[in-house]
Amino acid sequence: MIGLYFSGTGNSKYCIEKFLHQYDKTAKAYPIEDISSFNEINEHEIIVMAYPVQYSNIPKILSDFIENHKTLWQGKQIFIIATMALFSGDGTGVLARKLKKYGAQIIGGIHITMPDSIADEKVLKRSFKQNKKLISRADEKIKKAVEKIKNNKPPQEGIGLFCQLAGLLGQRLYFYHKTKEYSDKLKIDSEKCIGCGKCVKLCPMKNLELKNKTLISKNKCTLCYRCINDCPKQALTLLGKQVVSQHKIDKYL
Repeated sequence: MIGLYFSGTGNSKYCIEKFLHQYDKTAKAYPIEDISSFNEINEHEIIVMAYPVQYSNIPKILSDFIENHKTLWQGKQIFIIATMALFSGDGTGVLARKLKKYGAQIIGGIHITMPDSIADEKVLKRSFKQNKKLISRADEKIKKAVEKIKNNKPPQEGIGLFCQLAGLLGQRLYFYHKTKEYSDKLKIDSEKCIGCGKCVKLCPMKNLELKNKTLISKNKCTLCYRCINDCPKQALTLLGKQVVSQHKIDKYL
């Protein structure tokens, strides 16, 4: 067994590492940006995949990863962990259907509510105490999911026709365009930016670049919010006009 994940502010990374620790302490998790993950996928039959749901859909970077390496999934047994700040309907299901197209066998899946990472919007913001409780509940849910899998009763959360309709009508039908292509909406406040380059190193898309100490975007953002939540000067925004509060998983551990 191996873990494979895409994570913005660390929620999905945290959940998959907790899962593997409960199930098999020798198993390792790899981000999809890590090129060594290709060899690991080939060598293992059972894969746990974790990712953050965006508008009840798959982040563009993860969707492309699956499609660009479609031969990797044939015959693989996959359990899916979908992290989210709000009910998504079929967070696990939407990824399951894509993987099935390329020959994967879906074991099951779970939805896990985690602290919201959309730093430049006021909606879905919770207090520090509430976010700590979310982490505690996530730990318990992961523990129970592992127990069910070991008893040959893997949870099927988010998988099925009813869940698919809930995801479609809840958000995906109205916001499909948000994840269909990479975004060109990332905004850089040149007066706040100090050219530290932290965001350049963090971006999974290599979308940001420093030229003569000026930060520029290449308009290929996958909405992960890494840069926005890590910027020391809060110089980056995407959906909103200013940063409301920055949230990374480390803040609550």
